[in-house]
Amino acid sequence: MPALADNTIGGGAQAPNTNADANGDNLSVTAGGVVFDRSKNGSGTSTGALTSSTNWSPPPCWYAPKYTPEQLQKTLEPIWEAESTGYEWDAEQRKKYNADDKEKGFNKDKTGKGYWWDSYVDKSYPPGWDACDKGPFWVDTGDAPPAEYENAVTPEILAELAYNEIRVPGTKVTLAPAETTKVNLPTWAWLDGAAFKPVSVTASVPVLHIQATATAEPVSLKIEPGTADAVTYPASGVCEINNGRIGEPYAKGKADQTPPCGVKYLRSSGDATFPLRATVTWKITWTGTGGAGGDLPDGNFGATQDVVVQEIQAVNR
Repeated sequence: MPALADNTIGGGAQAPNTNADANGDNLSVTAGGVVFDRSKNGSGTSTGALTSSTNWSPPPCWYAPKYTPEQLQKTLEPIWEAESTGYEWDAEQRKKYNADDKEKGFNKDKTGKGYWWDSYVDKSYPPGWDACDKGPFWVDTGDAPPAEYENAVTPEILAELAYNEIRVPGTKVTLAPAETTKVNLPTWAWLDGAAFKPVSVTASVPVLHIQATATAEPVSLKIEPGTADAVTYPASGVCEINNGRIGEPYAKGKADQTPPCGVKYLRSSGDATFPLRATVTWKITWTGTGGAGGDLPDGNFGATQDVVVQEIQAVNR
């Protein structure tokens, strides 16, 4: 099983045992006792993370079970003994957790009947990571956390965390003519249909018996030619998915047809290239414990590839 994060109060501390088994990189435990099942995620070296099509972003921090009574005691007492937070503060904290009572201190009399919850931070420390600034609080098994903890983990928050773990295939499109095309010649573009299938990640907190699955499904491909001297097919440059396929492969006999997805360059790239940008939009939905579910903002993932455009050479006889 992958190692749990370091025992540090307020972020990344050891979570209660989830008894989760690891299966390669598909199942792993992270701070907060959150288990991610990535077995249905995108795979391969060219996969990447989605960027939200809006200004939405996954939660930068959240509250979840972090300590048993014994774990909290082992975390806090060394800090107090070192007086690293000051004598007055340490004394106040000892009183708050009833630390001098050997039987009931840190809620040891409730062992197995709940957990101390605390804050966890997204490993990338995005803006707002320090918003969950309340100290550990106790929640009995089966009870909801206090209402003032707005970021307390729920199926919806798990879905948002799962969104952040989704990886989708790279978006290098196949072109015909390949890589080098001609001025005023329609170039067909399409993506490997086998690679562009729905992918999903499930996030769960086993100690709370809650989970959520975020699913990404490709819906369209946007072509940006890399120059204003070009036209796209369709005119919007957005190729909608059709019968599970994005674009249509070129085949013999289609030379006089207009491609359902593609581009036509109106001038040569000279000694350089045009940076064609291909971006796939993925629709994100989620389902979770208790019949919860809904939509999350669409995600985008794109890549740029160089295209050589040459003038058609006339032959004089």
